[in-house]
Amino acid sequence: MIPLKKPLILASNSPRRKQLLHEAGFEFVVEVLPTDESYPAELPAEAVAGYISREKAEQFRGHSPESLVLTADTVVIADHHILGKPADQEDAFRMIRILSGRSHKVVTAVSLLSDGEIQTVADIAEVYFRNLEDWEINHYIEQYKPFDKAGSYGIQEWIGMVGIEKIEGSYYTIMGLPVQVVYQLLKPHFH
Repeated sequence: MIPLKKPLILASNSPRRKQLLHEAGFEFVVEVLPTDESYPAELPAEAVAGYISREKAEQFRGHSPESLVLTADTVVIADHHILGKPADQEDAFRMIRILSGRSHKVVTAVSLLSDGEIQTVADIAEVYFRNLEDWEINHYIEQYKPFDKAGSYGIQEWIGMVGIEKIEGSYYTIMGLPVQVVYQLLKPHFH
């Protein structure tokens, strides 16, 4: 494990973020504080992940001053509209149908709270889906139940394996934690 000067808190319940942070060589504990994830309507879609990630970090201000707190947020953007987590199976189908046969952006922002200061960095990747057939979309939703995922899909799951033609940017940004960005944010805190 990479030794840090202070204990690290990952403020996320995402199993993917936990896995990636662990595989990057960091020891951490998971602690999540409730956060209002609404954002100003006039905020550009590309800025939303950074705004929400920063809000998540703000919740920890004064809460764990002896720790480093890492937060993250991911949004999927198609035609300047954010596709959040689906409400149900029908909503998941609608979102994946929108993404089918075209490209979309995935923005993952991470924030690091240390000594009362918050640094926020956003990373953007472009994802290109081939045309998906209705049965493929339905199969994916029934088998993988992507209801906890922005845009209704996980790149590391079946739909990503068979449906994504190419990506521009970091695979890990699309998974929900741009590890290269996190590493650079944490580097000044290495022991």
